[in-house]
Amino acid sequence: MLRFAPSPTGDMHIGTLRVAILNYLIAQQRKESFIVRIEDTDKARNIEGKDTEIMQILEKFALIHESVFHQSEHLHMHQTLAIRLLEEGKAFICTCSDDQLDAEREASKAQKVAYRYSGQCFDVNKEELANLKESGIPFVIRIKKPTEAIINHDLIKGHIETAPNEVDSFVILRADGTPTHNFASAADDMLSGVDFIVRGEDHLSDTSKQKHIKTLLGYDAETTYAHLPIILNSEGEKMSIEDDASSVKWMFKEGFIPDAILNYLVLLGNANTPKEIFTLPEAIEWFNIENISSSAAKFDIDKLRLINREHFKLMDDKRLSTLFGFADENIGKLAKLYLEEASTLKELESKIKAIFSPKDFEGEWSDQMKTLEVIIQNAPMIDDFNEFQAHIMKESGLKGQSLFKPLSLLLTGAEHGPELSDVYPLIKAYLLEVVS
Repeated sequence: MLRFAPSPTGDMHIGTLRVAILNYLIAQQRKESFIVRIEDTDKARNIEGKDTEIMQILEKFALIHESVFHQSEHLHMHQTLAIRLLEEGKAFICTCSDDQLDAEREASKAQKVAYRYSGQCFDVNKEELANLKESGIPFVIRIKKPTEAIINHDLIKGHIETAPNEVDSFVILRADGTPTHNFASAADDMLSGVDFIVRGEDHLSDTSKQKHIKTLLGYDAETTYAHLPIILNSEGEKMSIEDDASSVKWMFKEGFIPDAILNYLVLLGNANTPKEIFTLPEAIEWFNIENISSSAAKFDIDKLRLINREHFKLMDDKRLSTLFGFADENIGKLAKLYLEEASTLKELESKIKAIFSPKDFEGEWSDQMKTLEVIIQNAPMIDDFNEFQAHIMKESGLKGQSLFKPLSLLLTGAEHGPELSDVYPLIKAYLLEVVS
């Protein structure tokens, strides 16, 4: 079982989408279930509607899930498991105030050592817990730190050993009764039977804590982990929300299509692929998570543009035309003529729009354009471009640049572009609309 567990706290980052894609690929290869878990336990940071947006993005990339649930739906189970650890002596009550803990952190900072919980709180029995609740004194539940190192062999990062003090006695249930991220995540993975986890390396420190939680809960099934290196921006720094290209929404807005984005993210940091341009079904056949480099990968927008262009070339002509509001394979073919100078949907749209928009009859070639417009509107339907050209040359008396510049402006809205002999057969059915 594999899962994708995003938080509805902002626009989806390409690193998050990469995690979803690779989890889905592996689930398909292993013929196992792929589930989606919306991690919404941090209520203060949740943004309304972002959960729906996440699911819409997964649909665009054809990442089909077996089930989806919000983590907050499992609140009662999380609380029950935390209380069980408390009753078994594997967790304890902590009544330390925020001020006390802040003072400890500041002291650790001054001594230039990592902060560790002081361990000054206590074990309580059921009666003492009831009295504590009745008193109204705020408290949290902390898990007892491990007595031995936590060992993990990561498929990308290799052998990782975490000392007990690094795991520490961390909070599993907050004062308001809600679970912390690590506790809810570990509990839900255990309850759902998730045994293969692919996620970003920013969660690497969570792994030892989550393994410790599952061990104390009596869960002994083996879980395989793979932590993906971070993605760097063009300056070689960690890609953050300040980088436009980090947002999947921005990519769609700029005209990058799902097949190309997916292709690029699977390729990112993966030097061992049988081909550079591929589709999701093809990647399922050969993808190997262990071929992902353990080093950070640099995001290359020019590479993505190249891949985007190649996927436009592969697209069915009629389907491509629908992106511009047509259902005509000739319009798809027309768009592909512009792939030498355009690589995104946004750029292609501007080319197609220029052809079908009203023309500007003001400028250097205005008189010639007006002359040609009248001739074309009164001309018979001519299939062959050479015959069409001969007809308007004869009727107008224009030739050379005085013919081709205004004709290009009339047919394409631009002086330069693909050969008119290639464009004409694809737009002749719309000729009267085009030249107006």
